[in-house]
Order: sequence, then structure tokens, then C-alpha cells
Amino acid sequence: MLHTILVTLIIIAAIGIIAVVLLQSGKSDGLGSITGGAEQLFGKQKARGIDRVLLQFTIICAIVFFICAFILAFYVS
Repeated sequence: MLHTILVTLIIIAAIGIIAVVLLQSGKSDGLGSITGGAEQLFGKQKARGIDRVLLQFTIICAIVFFICAFILAFYVS
């Protein structure tokens, strides 16, 4: 029973991570950040609006994924 719940949570978290990462906007300007836009690369920029929500959801999904994976690894062995 616990095994099924953990595997289901891992699958949901993995799909959530994939979906949220694909929804996030790019943080770089491509090759422009290598040559001339380096000051923006290291500048402090706060994520605002939907980017902040997506970042938080990514973090939550990753934490759920790793906790379930660790519990599942110790549960099986």
C-alpha cells in the first residue's frame, strides 16, 4: 500500500516538474549573454508574478520527489 502511494507521488511530482519547467520563461538572451550581456547574467533579478509561482511550484515538486524517492529506497530494502 505504501509502495503504491509513494510511486504514484513520484510520478505526479515528476510530471509536475516537467510541466512547470517547460512553462518557465528563459533566463538568458542566448549568445548575447555570453558576449555583451554578462552584467545582466550576474545581476540580482527577482522573479515576479507567474515566474515566482512557477519557481515555487518547481521547488515543492522537487522536494516531494526526492523525499518520496528516499523513503521508497529505504522501504524497499
